[in-house]
Amino acid sequence: MPNHFHFLLRQERENGISKFLANFQNSFTKYVNTRHTRSGHLLQGQFKAVRTETESQLLHTSRYIHLNPYTSYLVRRIDELKMYPWSSLPQYIGNDEKGMCETKNILSSFPSKKKYLQFVRDQKDYQRTLKEIEHLLLE
Repeated sequence: MPNHFHFLLRQERENGISKFLANFQNSFTKYVNTRHTRSGHLLQGQFKAVRTETESQLLHTSRYIHLNPYTSYLVRRIDELKMYPWSSLPQYIGNDEKGMCETKNILSSFPSKKKYLQFVRDQKDYQRTLKEIEHLLLE
């Protein structure tokens, strides 16, 4: 995403996610500032976190993240997601074996990678519709 990112993380020690994201954001900001000869903040505010309580919520969150480039029209056709370079979906469906994700936790809920891809695709229109009306929702 051009203005934000998503991680689906499992916390294994106290404040582990907060420390990871602080290090990630600081390192990324230093990299961009050095590369583009600039200084100052790159990211706004604190990260947002949602605690995942159930396996169903975990799977739907994974799908939401993988559909996000399609929902936001960064890719026009759903099949373009399979090779979108800024997504972990290619790693989940076997098009990129070099990713950093641990995919087995999500994929163990599906009989095949093809079925996971179908699970992601099944909500593509619904998620785009929600994105189109989100400005109507009260915060």
